[in-house]
Amino acid sequence: MTLAGIELCYLVNQISNKTKDYYVSNIYGITRNSLLFKLHHPEKPDLLLMFSTFGFWITGVKISQMEENRLVKRLRNDLLRARIAEVRQIDNERIVQITFSGFNQEFILIGEFFGDGNIILCNKELKILSLLHSIDVRHRKLGVGLTYVPPPSSGLNIFKMTRKDLEEAKSTPTAAVRWIGRTLGLPSKYAEEIMRVSGVDSQRLGNTLSDEEIEKIYQSTTEIIEKITSGNHDAYVVRDGKGADVYPIPLGNFSQKSASKVASFMEGLDSLFSENLLEQGKTSQTDTVSQKITELEHKLEEQNKAISLVKQRAESISKAARTLASSTSIGITSVEDSRIPAVLQDHASLIKENGIPMINVNGDKIKINLQSSIQAIASVLFNESKRQLRAIETIEAEKTKTEKNLAMFRKQASIAQDSIVFTIQKKKEWYERYRWFFTSDGLLAIGGRDASSNSSVIRKHLGKNDKVFHAEIVGSPFFILKDGEDVTSSITEVAQATVCFSRAWREGLYGLNSYWVRPDQIKMAAPTGQFLAKGAFPIEGTRNFVQVSNLQLAVGLYQKDDNYTIMCGPPSTVKAKCLFYVIIEPSGIDMTELAKKIRIEFLKLAENQDVVKAFNIDDFIRALPAGDSHIVESGTGLAY
Repeated sequence: MTLAGIELCYLVNQISNKTKDYYVSNIYGITRNSLLFKLHHPEKPDLLLMFSTFGFWITGVKISQMEENRLVKRLRNDLLRARIAEVRQIDNERIVQITFSGFNQEFILIGEFFGDGNIILCNKELKILSLLHSIDVRHRKLGVGLTYVPPPSSGLNIFKMTRKDLEEAKSTPTAAVRWIGRTLGLPSKYAEEIMRVSGVDSQRLGNTLSDEEIEKIYQSTTEIIEKITSGNHDAYVVRDGKGADVYPIPLGNFSQKSASKVASFMEGLDSLFSENLLEQGKTSQTDTVSQKITELEHKLEEQNKAISLVKQRAESISKAARTLASSTSIGITSVEDSRIPAVLQDHASLIKENGIPMINVNGDKIKINLQSSIQAIASVLFNESKRQLRAIETIEAEKTKTEKNLAMFRKQASIAQDSIVFTIQKKKEWYERYRWFFTSDGLLAIGGRDASSNSSVIRKHLGKNDKVFHAEIVGSPFFILKDGEDVTSSITEVAQATVCFSRAWREGLYGLNSYWVRPDQIKMAAPTGQFLAKGAFPIEGTRNFVQVSNLQLAVGLYQKDDNYTIMCGPPSTVKAKCLFYVIIEPSGIDMTELAKKIRIEFLKLAENQDVVKAFNIDDFIRALPAGDSHIVESGTGLAY
């Protein structure tokens, strides 16, 4: 499917609203014609924006790279950390411009979603810095260093259309539905729906339409445009024998089609376009392998032919040698004997080339000495036959290599379609950007990962009924126990987490205290004349100390509704709240190796391994305390 101008208008409005104040945290090449932008916001969940030659959309699917994209390096250089300032459509054309600003610079990324499509990066003066496809046609040129010029408009601007514009249909003998589609730049599905809603026969010729019918067509056109562009949708994914499409509103009669309702047009588009991307990736993965298989099969066929041919030639030369050797029984002693041609006629012939005597066996010319005896000449032929047979050994060795390579590529072909890796982007809770866990009492505890998030935890999430925790060591995070009134077990657990996520873990410092205070004891500014580092806060009043007897944490798989996350906290609560767990202590192996071991333990414990496989190693590393650790216990939790 291809996007229509009115569908693109909806996407522009939606994406503009959703990406406001987001900045680019990474850019991935998916295929040679598709890019994935990871967008970050300080307070909102990350977004994934797919940008391809056939459209752009917010996606919930993160697809691994399937092909090289030559724009990625340049886009990363110019757009990383840049904020999305504006998303706009050029008139009603299938062209979108995204303006990125940051570091006193401004760049414009242009997507052309018609024909073969294009992705173009420009500066703020629309000078082209990089593009996917250069263009040199009669009405415009696109290339690095040139100024970007959109293509000539192909018809009316549907968003500025008036009733008077539609009255021009009365001057044409073309069918009304065809005129509507061509003039307004609409796909036939929308042109037909306009005529259906208006109640006017779609095949009526334009010059036979009455003023009343023009009014009906105008009203149905504006109604449908408003529904699609405003997001007033009742969206469906429609599949039939011709393929698949996404309808933002019901069109015509669904009874003859397989239609499934989706939450939004964007969601349906993501489903269908991501499906197309994955299919393209599988095709691109298998095309190269299939081409290599074809080449190797042809090579193997040629090698078999060569072996057969050499055997035939060697046998022919051997027969000629035997015939020549047996001629001595009839008294022939020289190849110059007049009877020799008759003796050799079925096997070979005696010839001379440039005065050099030779025996020709089916094109193989073997030089001989006319003065030699018949037996000596036969021996020369036997030796040539053996030499040719030895060549078969070389061909057989090459054939064995070809067969091994062919088997390897056939195996690759069988798994190539399953090699495309993609993950569904699950919705993350706000607290997952911090250290977090749920206590045995079911209360949420959050803590800082670094100085910046330490500051964010206190400034943005501290409520009047919370408790604030800190360890008695420099390099400790702040932890908040949300709504933590008179909950002894929760206080003990958060105190332990605060110490374990501090510098104490990395250095193996046992026997430290943690303490908690009320929110009103935390001051947001340093005393006059003093300076506080980022993430630090003055504390006034009494501190309530809690002895932490051991350094132990547990990593568990936590389920909330249909979502799964990796939770790390004190063993008591992780065992109680998670499906399965691994308990760790300081010293041992680095975080990456530990994360791999924990993932393996989870795979052993899980009935449905796909749940665990959905998490990569980085997801486990993110949950771990900084420093080396080792596993001391694993098992299933009470939530299992």
